[in-house]
Amino acid sequence: MHIVFFGDQHLDSLGGAQVSMRLQRDFLERAGHTVTVVAPTMHGPRAAAPRQGDVDLPSLPITLDREYAMSWPGRRTDRVLDRAMAHRPPVDLVHVQADFWGAFIGHRYASRHGIPVVHTMHNRVDVGIAAVTPLHRPVLAVLNVWRRRALRGAAAPVSGHDGWAFLRGLAAGASAVTAPSTHFARRLEEHGVFSPVDVVWNGIDDDVRDATLADAPSARAPGRPRFVWLGRMSPEKRLLPFLEAFVASGVDADLEIIGGGAQRPAAEKIVAGRGNVRFAGRLTYPQTLARIAAADALVQTSIGFETQGMTPFEAATLGTPSVISDPDIAAELGGGLWAVPGAAGTEEQRRAGLVDTLRRAASDIAAGTAPVPMREVSEAFRQSSRTAAMTEIYERVRAGSAG
Repeated sequence: MHIVFFGDQHLDSLGGAQVSMRLQRDFLERAGHTVTVVAPTMHGPRAAAPRQGDVDLPSLPITLDREYAMSWPGRRTDRVLDRAMAHRPPVDLVHVQADFWGAFIGHRYASRHGIPVVHTMHNRVDVGIAAVTPLHRPVLAVLNVWRRRALRGAAAPVSGHDGWAFLRGLAAGASAVTAPSTHFARRLEEHGVFSPVDVVWNGIDDDVRDATLADAPSARAPGRPRFVWLGRMSPEKRLLPFLEAFVASGVDADLEIIGGGAQRPAAEKIVAGRGNVRFAGRLTYPQTLARIAAADALVQTSIGFETQGMTPFEAATLGTPSVISDPDIAAELGGGLWAVPGAAGTEEQRRAGLVDTLRRAASDIAAGTAPVPMREVSEAFRQSSRTAAMTEIYERVRAGSAG
């Protein structure tokens, strides 16, 4: 098969969706398929030449660090894309893994050429936008207007002004919709986005996982409990409340923060002068997995935003338990974790719950009684199994389109 991925961001940029898409691409190609990735051209110091066979669309940087960019969906972009695809093999299926401009561009392309679409929903749009702006309602209203104009003729018209209406409009042009967790799939169905929604977890690279575990020590290294937090340093990830709780807990433990983003200066200020907190910056995928495997516990602090939350699954696959603030993610994992109470309460209640849980986790680690992640999660999270599951969906959609 020739599958074309559409993303909102270049796959070399920072983000869980980008990590997942890179793995999907690599494992599909290992299985003998052809994958073309269509995404905005990346800017800034980490920008590189386009990967052979991919299509980097004209774009504008949209963040101060130039890590992220956008391509405007419209006739000019359509023409650029069609020219770039003209000499590639015939496309069997479009896989949209985007929520904004990448989704619009992908659905427009599929509609123009009569190609079936699988759409993976990576983003809880309403929660994500509410986390970064108090004007989320008018922003969502504008996004829905943009969606209706950009997809005019590419999908059945869908009215509404909230985040679910936005996702319903994207799903209207799809033959199948997938979600990376059971809890997000059920929410999509309950809000009429699509039904049924196929659940396909994001995965971990089989080979890197095996190499990481092979290099890991057979016994825990002596020393204080070691926590690790990783991700994008932005409000919806709740790094700053976590660091405040870590300081308030007074635990005798080491903490490593992996990642980058606009909130790093504020984060460093909270823990200034503390020798037990280290900012590692952005690491490669193998380096990140090695740090997770070496930690005693991973800390996940976002609530209601994650559609899966890859890091606790990566940690579980490597044998590292997690402190988890989001009850949906805790339920999805099933065990091998410390669940933080108070997710539905006030910010003060959430903070108190995190303080208590960090103390409990540090005590359990020091005593050698930390919970053990479930083996079933470890096996089901391998990317090879996730690619096999997605390929079955591709074949089903192709068969339905041919019929």
